[in-house]
Amino acid sequence: MDYRKFGDTYVLRLERGEEIMKSLTTLAEKEDIRLAKIEGLGAADQLSVGVYDVPAKQYIRHDYEEPLEITSLTGNITRMDGRPYLHVHISAGRRDNQVIGGHLNAARIGGTAEIFVTALDGEVGRKYDDITDTGLNIFDFK
Repeated sequence: MDYRKFGDTYVLRLERGEEIMKSLTTLAEKEDIRLAKIEGLGAADQLSVGVYDVPAKQYIRHDYEEPLEITSLTGNITRMDGRPYLHVHISAGRRDNQVIGGHLNAARIGGTAEIFVTALDGEVGRKYDDITDTGLNIFDFK
């Protein structure tokens, strides 16, 4: 991963073989990012995404190992238990132009990725949803 900071925005380039979530976590830890929005695109050759089943309180995981165009990467960085907490979604196009996507577990770069992380003033935490009992870690504005 190589990156530069311009104002409040980090511009990242991920290389072939690097993993998106690990790279973003490394950036958040190194730069002490407490609140940010994420957007990007690129190419992957391995992808793990999930769709959350609220009644079962679990993610249904799907794994892909094929050439994929990352058409949209979007998410945020917050904090939970003093550590960076990433919540990222992805859409990726397959060879036949079918698009797959969901909650990003992991994505290995197959070509490159260009990602913008815009830091925001303040800090938002996370807590287990004890309001509606979804089983999710939701924003905590305390």
